[in-house]
Amino acid sequence: MSDLPEFESFDDFWPFYVKEHRSKANRALHFAGTTLALGAVAAAVVTRRPLLLLAAPILGYGPAWVGHFFVEQNRPASFKHPVWSFMGDFKMYGLMLRGKMSAEVARVLDADLARRDAETQAHAVHVEGSIAN
Repeated sequence: MSDLPEFESFDDFWPFYVKEHRSKANRALHFAGTTLALGAVAAAVVTRRPLLLLAAPILGYGPAWVGHFFVEQNRPASFKHPVWSFMGDFKMYGLMLRGKMSAEVARVLDADLARRDAETQAHAVHVEGSIAN
């Protein structure tokens, strides 16, 4: 399980969040958990039973953590970045509702690959320049 890096903003955090949710199965578990948590909140309001609110975090995080520990085999970002992780959960939920999360995963992974390729090329140019001198 990887150490979690530090981030300056949610925009910096988002690509990390997306890469930690590559697996469709993990994303499906997050979607189910978020839906169940929202249902618990709605049920608490409709039935005027505030104790149902206690179920929301369990219903929301339970499936998500199963997805991280057993599917992705990584550590949930909510441990170190709870607010940004919560925001990421709902951004991902919205993208999934619109059928756009798989494309977002591909976009982030492509951007990461391009960044790593550029770094490798820059390093190769630096090494070649050092050898020539």
